[in-house]
Amino acid sequence: MIVTEDRARELALDWIEAWNTHNLDRIMSHYAEDVILISPVAAQLLNEPSGTVTGKEALRNYFKKGLEVYPDLKFELLDVMWGVSSVVFYYINQKGTKTGEFMEVSSTGKVTKVVAHYNG
Repeated sequence: MIVTEDRARELALDWIEAWNTHNLDRIMSHYAEDVILISPVAAQLLNEPSGTVTGKEALRNYFKKGLEVYPDLKFELLDVMWGVSSVVFYYINQKGTKTGEFMEVSSTGKVTKVVAHYNG
């Protein structure tokens, strides 16, 4: 799937709204069954040094834990970038931490890989 500007922005806005409403099913609707996420927050919350979460069910459990640990979680989208088959969402959370998430997107429009980066 070639990611267009319109598709990237549509995906970003829906993704942000899903997180801001804490709707886990809606959040998970963006991810493929074989998704891989790599994040320093995952390393911390899951006590997993690699920070890697593999598979949709494991990702759901990680996100569920994150929503429980951060009940006031809220994202504000700052920018969206797109490539041939990927996007980058740049946003700020409720604590003022800036995050950039690189996401590979499959031909079906589902996220297959996420690499998260933080500034604090």
